[in-house]
Amino acid sequence: MTTRLCLLATAVAVIAATTGCATAPAQSPAIPVPAGVPAALLPPAGQEPFLRVHATGVQVYECATKADAPSGWAWQFRSPEAALADAAGKIIGRHFAGPSWTSNDGATIVGQVSASVPAQHKGGLLLTIKSRDGQGPMTQTASVQRLDTEGGVAPSTACSAANAKQVERVGYTATYVFWRVNAG
Repeated sequence: MTTRLCLLATAVAVIAATTGCATAPAQSPAIPVPAGVPAALLPPAGQEPFLRVHATGVQVYECATKADAPSGWAWQFRSPEAALADAAGKIIGRHFAGPSWTSNDGATIVGQVSASVPAQHKGGLLLTIKSRDGQGPMTQTASVQRLDTEGGVAPSTACSAANAKQVERVGYTATYVFWRVNAG
């Protein structure tokens, strides 16, 4: 088993073994608003941040033909695979295709990208939530920010018919800030 698969298997085992509530209680106070965030990544007015997690994992790419140029080839983003940890380093959930986030209490949200900033701003994203499942506090989420992204960019190796369907997993870390509608 490769080192990457061993790390992923370990993260999954830790997530499965962790019990209890994945986030603070629903009535917990908001966390500080992240500083220095580009305007494009700010959630709509009336939302407050309530959960901040650190993601460690991979961004999965596949060598495939370009949608807009079928005779061309490029690394196509497929999905993230990451463990989510709280400020103390405790694994509280995971991030995966969708894009989706699930907490250890079983709550799951699925987002869609509403804004992004270029890599020179560490690849930030703002996502809105399009579906929720479960009863945990994470289901309060209205928006998710991805900030401080390191790594995870498409492979620099060649992509062509010779390595079609080749999959590469590129390590990345990021901070995810979950926002809810302000109760006040």
